[in-house]
Amino acid sequence: MTDRNQILFDRAKQLIPGGVNSPVRAFKAVGGTPRFVQRAQGAYFWDANGQRYTDYIGSWGPMILGHGHPAVVEAVQKAVLEGFSYGAPTEREVELAEEIVKLVRSVDMVRLVSSGTEAGMSAIRLARGATGRKKIIKFEGCYHGHADALLVKAGSGLATFGNPTSAGVPPEVVQHTLVLEYNNIEQLEAAFAEHGPEVACLMIEPIAGNMNFVRASVPFMKRCRELCTQYGAQLAFDEVMTGFRVALGCAQSVYAQLIPGFEPDMTVMGKVIGGGMPLAAFGAKRAVMEQLAPLGGVYQAGTLSGNPVATACGLATLKEIQKPGFFEKLGATTQSLVSGLTSAAHEAGLPFCGDSQGGMFGFFLFNELPQNYATVMTTDGPRFNRFFHGMLDRGVYFAPALYEAGFVSAAHTQADIDATVAAAREVFATM
Repeated sequence: MTDRNQILFDRAKQLIPGGVNSPVRAFKAVGGTPRFVQRAQGAYFWDANGQRYTDYIGSWGPMILGHGHPAVVEAVQKAVLEGFSYGAPTEREVELAEEIVKLVRSVDMVRLVSSGTEAGMSAIRLARGATGRKKIIKFEGCYHGHADALLVKAGSGLATFGNPTSAGVPPEVVQHTLVLEYNNIEQLEAAFAEHGPEVACLMIEPIAGNMNFVRASVPFMKRCRELCTQYGAQLAFDEVMTGFRVALGCAQSVYAQLIPGFEPDMTVMGKVIGGGMPLAAFGAKRAVMEQLAPLGGVYQAGTLSGNPVATACGLATLKEIQKPGFFEKLGATTQSLVSGLTSAAHEAGLPFCGDSQGGMFGFFLFNELPQNYATVMTTDGPRFNRFFHGMLDRGVYFAPALYEAGFVSAAHTQADIDATVAAAREVFATM
């Protein structure tokens, strides 16, 4: 049979660097040919050969309702007929902002943008403008978009400034970016002791999704809050991935249940709030947000910000996830998947562990959950690749890289989970 995926990939490589418009799609980490998606519905997508796959990436998080949810499709179709883009305000922008502010306790005002990268870099600019400081703290393994100042790996020593991880990023661009080890309280305290009065913000993924699925420990998160408060730095939560995915109040609501009075100063959101359309946002308390243009001196703008079709999609999605019992059911389904995979691996005598929150999950070829990027990267890459391709051959699509989290949607049924675990049992038996 002719493999249309391979034909399309060969065509794409002649015109698009690597044949893809976002690197992980190229399957470089796992080998083989990427699947070119033809269509998607519910918990599934079909590739260019017409092969159906159970989808556990969901566009890397946005498709929390599954693909093609009727209420979302209806809202988007109506919006499209009204117009694609105006470059002027719309009522839906206000409605979406109202929903976000209602659901996220730490946020008084938001600014809508078109991507998580744009939201992250704008939040940092705002934090610097609000504090009058230059330095920022981030953690190795946390991804906040591909803005130059954030493409940084850890330097040597206890608390040193980072080095660029991408060609084209001059060292002087990242000279104010301090990179620390995730969940390392000692490094955190040392960094603030040395640089605290100069730190504009500490940006963190509360549950990191780009070193698979790694939670910030409660003591570590509590210390982040305490030190930011002590030194006057903004605590910025990157909830592009976790926002409205792990809980209705985002990951910060999960930590608020564990740390009395906890909330971040700034929040970066994306993915779910766009429902699959290009839309993201950043928000904070009113006094900080009013420093943005046109009210204040921190400039930020975007032609497609608050796009009327994207806001229709996001608004319909947020309405659906607020229905009673939504997150309880989603969380149970996701936990069932992780538990099933773990049991199947252990039956085969393989090291394996997993974790989940709401509709986001991760698994590792270890017996204990890792706490930082360095540990995650010691996993058995070739063994993961065998697992990935074994599942792909059985019609199950996990992230094509061992350092990416996975996502379950409300469209996944228990039958889908059972079939996935049964397929994993077969694959584990060969490993």
